Amino acid sequence: MSSYRRPLIPGARVFFTVTLAERGADLLTREIAALRDAVQRTRIERPFGIDAWVVLPDHMHCVWALPEGDAGYTVRMAAIKARFTRAVRRSGFTPTPFPHNPYGAGGARLREGGERWKESRCGESRGEPRPTRSEWGVWQKRFWEHHIRDETDWDNHIRYCWFNPVKHGLVEHPRDWPYCMRRLRPIDFAGSPALTEKRVSL
Repeated sequence: MSSYRRPLIPGARVFFTVTLAERGADLLTREIAALRDAVQRTRIERPFGIDAWVVLPDHMHCVWALPEGDAGYTVRMAAIKARFTRAVRRSGFTPTPFPHNPYGAGGARLREGGERWKESRCGESRGEPRPTRSEWGVWQKRFWEHHIRDETDWDNHIRYCWFNPVKHGLVEHPRDWPYCMRRLRPIDFAGSPALTEKRVSL
């Protein structure tokens, strides 16, 4: 089992890549209202700033600004994923069966007490851990995170979010992708981060 420990830096700005278990699916854009609601509810419960966010059909990238003295980005991302999962399952979404979803929510996770899941829904013995109920079949278990170092690093990641739909051939110009927002001017890392936003169409 991986012993990786994510860095926890209070008040940091953090870039994320979060991916569906089923690559090539369109669940995130098809159920964009459920994702918006999950993000909004989580921000009410545990506030954080958004410098950029782009949602593609099967994955999303974002840059968050954590509150001063708060390093809890993992619990926020887990809450967003869980709320979205519950919403789409209530709407009738059927997840990919676990044997065909090797990078899904189960990952290398052990059940409580160390027990492993030995039998899949299709009756095959997999020797793999059961996914948590809150993420079952929707998300890859882990996400990529990068702590922003300085203004140049911040600008590079904002641009990455902004141009990602073009990179994936979804639109010819970033402004044509409806599920994206970004801040327009670089952050003054030595001063106030008060900035103008493009559009919040997440």
